[in-house]
Amino acid sequence: MDMNYEVATDKSFTEAIQSIKDSLADHDFGVLSELNFQDTLRSKGVDFDQEFHLLEVCNPEKAKQVLDQHLEMAFFLPCKVGVYTKSGQTYIGMPLPMKLMGMLGNPALLEIAQEVEDVLVAAIHEAQ
Repeated sequence: MDMNYEVATDKSFTEAIQSIKDSLADHDFGVLSELNFQDTLRSKGVDFDQEFHLLEVCNPEKAKQVLDQHLEMAFFLPCKVGVYTKSGQTYIGMPLPMKLMGMLGNPALLEIAQEVEDVLVAAIHEAQ
């Protein structure tokens, strides 16, 4: 079972980060925080040569709908979108909301998860 969705892009790592941020904003998703794994690990004395930038993103209305249904889903929020390089190729990807929320078997959550997943997949393709 594949938990992730990813697409390759011809954009540089830095261009892909900016492109997905712009695309997410166009779809009413804000970036709450950013984690640059390479810089963070190096600052802790750990040599890490891979580029991986993780964005924690949120649509507040959708987040409230999820939390109203099942408060413990806060463990899965905010949504994550990553930009990374692997074997010289840049990728944009995310864990699939349907897979994450599907673990609870709550039909109301699945409907919201599908809506969020559709929007995030569209944003990723537009950023590609």
